[in-house]
Amino acid sequence: MAETAEQKILQQRLETLTTALHSGTAGQVRSLLSGLHPAEIADLLESLPHGPREILWELVDPEDKGEVLTEVNDEVRAGLIEQTADEQLVAITGGLNTDDLADLLQDLPGAVIHELLHSMDKQDRQRLEAVLSYPEDTAGGLMNLDVVTVRANVNLDVVLRYLRLRGEIPELTDSLFVVDRFDRYQGVLPLSTLLTSDPDASVAEVMDREVEGIPATMKDVEVARLFQDRDLVSAPVVDDDNRLLGRITIDDVVDVIRDEADHSLMSMAGLDEEDDIFAPVTVSARRRAIWLGVNLATAFLASWVIGQFETTLQKVVALAVLMPIVASMGGIAGSQTLTIMIRGLALGQVGPSNARSLMHKELLVSIMNGIIWSLVVALIAMAWFHDPRIGVVIASALIINLVCGAVAGLTIPLLLKRLGIDPALAGTVVLTTITDVVGFMAILGLGTWYLL
Repeated sequence: MAETAEQKILQQRLETLTTALHSGTAGQVRSLLSGLHPAEIADLLESLPHGPREILWELVDPEDKGEVLTEVNDEVRAGLIEQTADEQLVAITGGLNTDDLADLLQDLPGAVIHELLHSMDKQDRQRLEAVLSYPEDTAGGLMNLDVVTVRANVNLDVVLRYLRLRGEIPELTDSLFVVDRFDRYQGVLPLSTLLTSDPDASVAEVMDREVEGIPATMKDVEVARLFQDRDLVSAPVVDDDNRLLGRITIDDVVDVIRDEADHSLMSMAGLDEEDDIFAPVTVSARRRAIWLGVNLATAFLASWVIGQFETTLQKVVALAVLMPIVASMGGIAGSQTLTIMIRGLALGQVGPSNARSLMHKELLVSIMNGIIWSLVVALIAMAWFHDPRIGVVIASALIINLVCGAVAGLTIPLLLKRLGIDPALAGTVVLTTITDVVGFMAILGLGTWYLL
């Protein structure tokens, strides 16, 4: 896989930083950090082992530490918080936005939480409680509360004067939200419309009423899909009574998309995207041991199947040589279908209504590939072992396992989702077990029936 420009930059910074840390030049480290965004500092912290990480954290500007904590993954964050004194935690988190503070609050020590809540005014406390009242993986948990609202009955000139009086507007504000006197959401007033329309026109005349509010209970992955489909920069979040609660911006959605991609990749290996790559050896070993145990159990099942054909293997050694080909080809074919299915389910593109059509298509693909590659493997096997019957057995077994892999790759995610199990987490193990067992049974069963 080609290294991206961003990866090269991170590696260069990491090398420079590591050299500076080893040489003990704190001034050079501070100089390097001063030109970096908190997210870039977070990347460096996650890329360092524990010793250098703690040293680097001490050298980060206190004004940046709060934002850095919001950018690092959960396990690294927990370690940094544990390293930081309570009074310093209060100082570095006190200036964070409400939505960022809500993400951090549950990881902070009780004394720090008490001090932070005590230092807030009533309005900020209520805003924080509003965000915390929704699960983290919903629109309500994702939203921020820095919104600019206007009434529909005022003129655009009044709105312009109001914005000038404010002096600034929240970042990534592309629209103002129109509400009534009960804070019920009515629509949006795009800034482009505000700036290009007649100042004497009312907000009601030019506002966009087609932009619907996002329910606070909507899942974050659905929010991300909505932003993608509608090319949104920001969107309003409303409660069950259509009252405006806050807004979601594109930077929050990018984080959701990245987290989902990391989750899908790491889950296939039974890992968590929030794990620290430099976690202690015993911790990492314990986590991976569970997944290795699951795979070991499935491997014993495949070995048991082979053991049932011990006599056949003793008489036809060629089958033992060719068995890995059948299992491997079936596993690859199934993985291709499994990946398509997991992606389709994640994007909402696959469901009961079109699963049968997809099954028909995948079966035809597997049969076509099965015929092509079974002929190739059969010719090689016949030339290798000088026995046409070996070619027939391996070709038949290959077709059977490719078809089985396609069926398993399509049905496993649907069944796991219905059972409430993440297909990305368990799908690969189940698929591998099925294709190994069916592949071994096919080649050894056909060999027993046709060759003995």
